[in-house]
Amino acid sequence: MQFKNTREFAQQLDQQDKLREYRDQFHFPNVNKKQVIYFTGNSLGLQPKNTQKYVDDIMKDWADLAVEGHFYAEKPWWDYHERLAKPLSKIVGANEAEVTVMNTLTVNLHLLMVSFYQPKGKRYKIICEEKAFPSDQYMLNSQVRFHGYDPDDAIVEIKKREGEHNFRTEDILQTIEEVGEECALILIGGVNYYTGQVFDIKTITKAGHDIGAFVGWDLAHAAGNIKLELHDWDVDFAAWCSYKYMNSGPGNASGCFVHERFHNKKDIPRFEGWWGTSKESRFLMKPEFEPMPNADAWQLSNAPVLALAPYLASLELFDEVGMDMLIEKRNLIVSYLEFILKEIDKEVDSTFEIITPSTQEERATQLSVFLHGEGRALFEYLMKNGVITDWREPNVIRLTPAPFYCSYEDMFVFGQILKQGILDKKNS
Repeated sequence: MQFKNTREFAQQLDQQDKLREYRDQFHFPNVNKKQVIYFTGNSLGLQPKNTQKYVDDIMKDWADLAVEGHFYAEKPWWDYHERLAKPLSKIVGANEAEVTVMNTLTVNLHLLMVSFYQPKGKRYKIICEEKAFPSDQYMLNSQVRFHGYDPDDAIVEIKKREGEHNFRTEDILQTIEEVGEECALILIGGVNYYTGQVFDIKTITKAGHDIGAFVGWDLAHAAGNIKLELHDWDVDFAAWCSYKYMNSGPGNASGCFVHERFHNKKDIPRFEGWWGTSKESRFLMKPEFEPMPNADAWQLSNAPVLALAPYLASLELFDEVGMDMLIEKRNLIVSYLEFILKEIDKEVDSTFEIITPSTQEERATQLSVFLHGEGRALFEYLMKNGVITDWREPNVIRLTPAPFYCSYEDMFVFGQILKQGILDKKNS
């Protein structure tokens, strides 16, 4: 497609957009009494308008039924979380039994590490990416220390090549081969939070299994963003937050995937709680833990239904649309945004550097841009003028045109605001 940097062309793309009606199903903030251009769905997704009803339903059931809401609400609370498994399984490419929702992301990664980080003898090392998201770094460091190892020895970081912004798959595979039988676990973010690079999950997972290691994925920036086939790719486990691309609300519940080959095991290392035991015998208060025959065996406590309600509301929209349609728009709107950035760059004689990979298989919704010669003042100008974007040191803005609610006209208008911000600085 031959793009044009005009409002008319952007509006034409919006008219052809199969998802255009969904924009009106989200609440937008306002700046200067105008609806913002929202580029931070990779940090916190907008609130779907159907969310309020899902929360209100629980509040009403609580008021009308009190404790009986666990069993007699329209959506009984005791199995509320089960309603999320089917739509989530479609999003992450899993069997329904392999998916559950509980706790929050880092809590779930810690719990899953109990099962999948089992250091023994010379097999004790963990492979992760260099400069992983800080929470993952803290989690991994504390895990290896808990097992009595020195993080400087036990954690092997995959490095980027000098002068490059992204990881090369061949370097990841080489590191896996070099660590070999010393590797107990590979745990990587499916999409790099800083650059937006998408990792080859299938290839890396196979390489990890070839050396006898478990392979897990932090899918915080991947779930609801990229095509996932966790079951078919033979991933051992994964976890993701729900408040980014899946729009469930700040700090909300986390999804988990545990491959079915680990189900129905009483002897697997696992921290256990009441909600992970057999549903049929749960209220018999038996002293022996009888694991649920699915990923729910990793549940600890009864589900926080007020937190799950917004997640279920958002999943209703995902179920209507499907990942294929979201990805189709994602690819086009990100390409258009890339075009706009390059056009503005030429018009103002500036130097933007997009550090997100240019190949489609290695990028998703996010474009990370170095603002050479511009700095934080330009970011602040954008924010004051209704472009809600994200700043990362030393000089990067992350732009994420989420396909559910961002429009092509947003991309054009953003380009004009960006240009004006640069020109105002040059003329001052």
